[in-house]
This record gives sequence, structure tokens and C-alpha cells, in this order.
Amino acid sequence: MIFQVDFKSGKPVYLQLVDQVRYAAASGALKAGEPLPSIRPLSEQLRLNRNTVAKAYTELESVGVIETIPGKGCFLKENNSPFTQKVRDKLLAAKIDEALVTAYQLRVDSPAFLALAAERVEYFERKNAKATPEKQQIPTEEPLWTPTTPSSTSANSNGGLESWTPLTD
Repeated sequence: MIFQVDFKSGKPVYLQLVDQVRYAAASGALKAGEPLPSIRPLSEQLRLNRNTVAKAYTELESVGVIETIPGKGCFLKENNSPFTQKVRDKLLAAKIDEALVTAYQLRVDSPAFLALAAERVEYFERKNAKATPEKQQIPTEEPLWTPTTPSSTSANSNGGLESWTPLTD
């Protein structure tokens, strides 16, 4: 997994790492049981303080995305939400509301917003369908949109609103 950090985004670096792991898990780029890079090598590669990477991993572990096995490392957990369906629906509704507010501010009309949402669902489904238990290079085709850092800098790491930026040549 390749991490990218944007120091100018205004979002804390550890939350950028958290979002990238969550995105990789949701898209199928990381499968349950796959190891994450060790803290020290990752911090050296990204030129970050080890505590920053450790904080990101601690946050991921606290929300149930990864598990740490002493002496072995950090691994992606199976996606078994500890929340009831009602709580999950409420959390998701809040994120959808944030996306709608952002769409309104960007003057994106309802049909365009729904088309983009349907496109993203199809994209994630394609990526998950192509993923196999062995680690492969995904995707084989260029996505129409790539994730960027969210414009809000909320300290809530339970899935900050992601914005999408068109690819340019």
C-alpha cells in the first residue's frame, strides 16, 4: 500500500493515513488479514515522526479497522461493525448530509450528485469484484475520479467527508 501525505491540506497527517487505510479497505485494495506496513519503516518512508504513524494505527484499532498482534504487526480486520443497524444508518445519514451540503455549496444539482454517487458505488463494486485473496495491482483501468483530502478538518476520524477531484493529464 502506498501512502500519500499532503502537509498543506490543513487536515492532520494521522487522519490522512486513517482515511487512506479505510479507503483501501473499502475499495478492496486491502483485504482482511493483510498486514499494514510496520510503524518505523512507514514513518521513515513518509518522513514522519513514529508517534504520528502510531497515532493513526491506534485510531484505526479503536474504530475496529485493524488489529495489532504483539510481535507480528498490524492487520486489517474483517469488516464486522460493532454498531447496530440503527446506529450505522444514523452515522451514514450524517455523512450523506455532509456530502449533500458540500454538493449544494459546489452548485451540483441532484441528478448530477446521484449520478456521481452511483458511479462511485459501481467503482467500488468493480474493485471488490476484481480483488482476489492474493495481493494484485488494482485497478487495471483508470478511475474517472480520484480521492483527495477532505476539505473539512474535523477531528472525527469515523470517515471524514471525502471530496473527489477529476483526473487530469
